[in-house]
Amino acid sequence: MEELRKLEQLHATLTFMQSHNFVPSSTLDSNRFIANLILLLLQPCGELNLDMKFRLLSEYLPKISVSFLEEASQWVRFETDERDYQEVNDPSGKKDCLPLQINHEEVAMVGLEAMERANSTLEDFCRSYFMFHGVDIDSPLMIFKYFPVLAFTESYIYQLDGLNEKILSIPTEGDTSLAKEFEKMNYQCWAETFANMLEKDPFRPHLNVLELRGLLNDRIREEFRSGEEYWALERKLCRALTHNMEISIKDVMRAIHLKSFDYRVLNLLLYQLRGQEVICFVVKVNDLHMEFLSVSEFLVEISDDLFSLYVIFFYCFCGYAAG
Repeated sequence: MEELRKLEQLHATLTFMQSHNFVPSSTLDSNRFIANLILLLLQPCGELNLDMKFRLLSEYLPKISVSFLEEASQWVRFETDERDYQEVNDPSGKKDCLPLQINHEEVAMVGLEAMERANSTLEDFCRSYFMFHGVDIDSPLMIFKYFPVLAFTESYIYQLDGLNEKILSIPTEGDTSLAKEFEKMNYQCWAETFANMLEKDPFRPHLNVLELRGLLNDRIREEFRSGEEYWALERKLCRALTHNMEISIKDVMRAIHLKSFDYRVLNLLLYQLRGQEVICFVVKVNDLHMEFLSVSEFLVEISDDLFSLYVIFFYCFCGYAAG
C-alpha cells in the first residue's frame, strides 16, 4: 500500500510539472528524477520550511560533483542484509526478541476510502441478513457487538476490489503526453502489484486475523477463493469487451453467481461471531438460509445490472432526442 501511495504522489507531481510547463526532458526517467526531487523538498524535515530548504539547496548543490557522488556511493549502502539488521537491533546477541521491522504485506490494513465504500454494503447487510440470526437491527448494542469484524472484513475486500478496478482502468494507447505516459506506467505498476498479490494469496493477511480470533473455517476460505475467481473473471470479461472480443455467457453467469461473495463471507462470519449451536467446536450453519440468500443475491445482482442498463439507455435516448 505504501508503494501505491508513492506512485500516486509521483503521478500528481508529474501532472503538476506539466501544467506549469516544467518538463526539463523528453525522457520519462529524467522527469521522474526531477519529480522525486520536488517530492523530497516537500517532505517535512524538522523545523525547516520551504524557504530554508531552497536556500540550502542553492548553497550546496554547486558543491556536489560526479566524483563527490561516486565517493558517497562507497559510503552509503542502500540495501542492508538481514544479518546487519539483526546486529544493529540486537547488539546483545539475543535472538528471542521480535524484530522491530514489520512486513506490511503480511499485515491486514485498510484505508479510509475503502471503509467509506464498504459503508453502504454493511448497512444493507445489517438490514437484510441480521434477521436470519435473530439480531435486532434497532439495537445499537447488538450491532456494534459484531460490527468491528464485519466492517474490517468488508473494507478489506473493497480495498482489494479498488486495486482490481485500477487494473481495469489502464489508459489506452495513442496519447503520448507526459502525464498519460506516466499514468499508463503508474497503472501498470498497480497491475503488477495486484498480480503479485494474487500469487501470494491476497486474503492471507486477513485470514490470519480471523484465524487468530477463532473465526476462520473452510467455508469462509472457500468464499474468499470465490472472490479471487470473481476478480479474475471480471478482468477477463472487461478485456474482451475492450478489444471487441467474443465473451462467454458461461463466464458471465459464473461471475454473477460469484459477485456477492462478500455477503456470504459476512453471513458466515456472523454465524461464527454468534456461536449458534456449537457442535464439536464447529458452528453449524443454516444451509436452508444460505441457499435462499444465494438465490436472492443472484436475483439482486441481475436486477442491479438491468437497472444500470436502463439508466445508460435512458441517458443515451435523452441525448439523442436533444440532438
